[in-house]
Amino acid sequence: MNLIIAFLLIPFAGLLLIPFLEVKWKGIATLILLTVNAVISGYFAVQSLRGDAISLILPGSYVTGPIPLRLDALSGWFILIINLIFLTGGLYGFSYLKTYRERRNSLTLHAISFLFQHASMLSICLIQNSFVFLIAWEIMALTSFILIIFEHENPVNIKAAINYLIQAHFSIVFLMVGFLWVINKTGSYDFQAITTYTASLPGPASLMLFLCFFIAFAIKAGFVPFHSWLPYAHPAAPSHISGMMSGVIIKIGIFGILRMLLIVKTDFILAGYLILIVSVLSGLYGVMLAIIQHNLKKLLAYHSIENIGIIGIGIGIGCIGTGSGNHVLATLGFAGALLHTLNHSLFKSLLFFMAGNIYQSTHTMDIEKLGGLIKKMPQTALLFLIAALAICGIPPFNGFISEFIIYTGLYSWLSGGTLFSLLAAIFSTVGLVAIGGLAMICFTKAFGIIFLGTERHTLPHSCREVSFLQLLPGYLLAGVIILIGLFPLMFIRMLEKPVGLFTVIPLFPSEHMPANAFEALQPISWASWILIVLIICVFCIRKYVMSKSRIDMSPTWGCGYVAPNFKQQYTASSFVRSYSKLFAPALLVEKEEELLHGVFPGKVKYHTRAYDKVEKWFIDPILKLNKNFLGKFVFLNNGKLQFYILYGIFFILAVLSIPVLYVGVMSFIEILKNL
Repeated sequence: MNLIIAFLLIPFAGLLLIPFLEVKWKGIATLILLTVNAVISGYFAVQSLRGDAISLILPGSYVTGPIPLRLDALSGWFILIINLIFLTGGLYGFSYLKTYRERRNSLTLHAISFLFQHASMLSICLIQNSFVFLIAWEIMALTSFILIIFEHENPVNIKAAINYLIQAHFSIVFLMVGFLWVINKTGSYDFQAITTYTASLPGPASLMLFLCFFIAFAIKAGFVPFHSWLPYAHPAAPSHISGMMSGVIIKIGIFGILRMLLIVKTDFILAGYLILIVSVLSGLYGVMLAIIQHNLKKLLAYHSIENIGIIGIGIGIGCIGTGSGNHVLATLGFAGALLHTLNHSLFKSLLFFMAGNIYQSTHTMDIEKLGGLIKKMPQTALLFLIAALAICGIPPFNGFISEFIIYTGLYSWLSGGTLFSLLAAIFSTVGLVAIGGLAMICFTKAFGIIFLGTERHTLPHSCREVSFLQLLPGYLLAGVIILIGLFPLMFIRMLEKPVGLFTVIPLFPSEHMPANAFEALQPISWASWILIVLIICVFCIRKYVMSKSRIDMSPTWGCGYVAPNFKQQYTASSFVRSYSKLFAPALLVEKEEELLHGVFPGKVKYHTRAYDKVEKWFIDPILKLNKNFLGKFVFLNNGKLQFYILYGIFFILAVLSIPVLYVGVMSFIEILKNL
């Protein structure tokens, strides 16, 4: 018990220590405290995955009541993911932030916020008291806001952070509605009261309660149409924070949905279909918008929405399997979703770290201005390529493993059920196939334009590879990505207890689970790696043979062009021009162009800007109405101190009058009842 409380209090040690350290020691102290916290919490997480669930009741206070801390296998799985990404992100940030050493105060606040965010996310995985859970959720939101605005001199970053903070509080509003609903009926803050209460609720009411929680966590996870904060917050934050946000913060939304599925007794079939539809649309919409982005970090942000959709597909079919008694479907769905949660955390944080390397070397995230970086940053290019192959679900990397499990679940669903379920399975399968194909288009464009060819824009300074210490977290993540691809069954076995919370059958072969559900993964992985090894051997033999031969160097034939330049290469826009035209009805691309005129045309300009239709249709009108409404009160901002003091007095009087009005209204109601 003391150890569990200790890892929740470690950030306060950082609060007392870090402000008084020299700049070079702030990062070291942060890493040490982070590691201690990760080791302690990781120990209990591993115990939970072995089946040793932990349940403690803290005394709390008169306001909160008893505070139950429960660490089951689901919490353990997410705690391990959180620790892995925070440790690699902290190590990467230690090197990444060296260029900002003159910002002593900003670094202090950044380090303390980093520790508190880690602790708040661990707390969310443990706390099952709704009041204290909301406090931990608020701490996570506020620390994220502080981490996003590290480069606060840029107004764009401030705007993105405020956008995130507002939408994070929309999430809190829906959480409060759900919790207050239960508290009003049961008088208890304990999550177990939700289970007891919903067990006696009629189906529609329990589904409405689940929807309150689902919307709250879907905002945090970035499901469409609750995703609009994500493409702005990720590019605004420093790269290690972007990797952490995509790797674990949005996964807390997934954790919340899974937790509510365990404690809210509702119609799992209806909830599953709802999650499935939202997830397929999120996956497709996310990757479709990612393809037309020119800002690398914004492109990666939309891919987070895509992969949240893939995780949601697994959760959706898992719910349907649970509700319909199809235990194979439930097992494969939840197993695929949980494994893809880990996999996405790995390759997406790796991609953001490599984007940070590119930014520090080129000082731009505009893909159109990059090119030929593989010659100057070969290690970054290799790590980016590994992560890109993994996110596209190509064997033998980890993304293929989790997507294969979800595909297996969808195929098992096709073999039985009603006509409606058959159509849903086909819809989901086609959607997942389309997501994978579009992802390959996107990362072919991203890797090709950034790393291949020649420079498309003359950089004002030399571009070179970053230090090995900054590359080390990337190598660690790439190693785990490859390890999961090589030995998938080892990681799938770790899911036995988490998946067992949702299903009633063993994860591995039994009378209910077919033997080929997971066993096919190992031969596929080994065959793919054998092919890779053979290719490497062929190149090594070729290099050895060519080393003893005479090599003549001559210019490449220019196809009739005597003076080729970078303008003859594909740009990011031209690479996906056919795609943009094909899916034009679903996309919103603003063009600024000048047409060619005359036999000898002069300089022309062509620029495109992608925008989100969901944001234009649903967010922008609300913002416009809000701006118009608040504009009517501009006269209050008159610059006179005495008026501001008067406003304060009116506000205090209004607050003090609320209890009086409440008592008066309740008394009036009692009088009416007596009449």
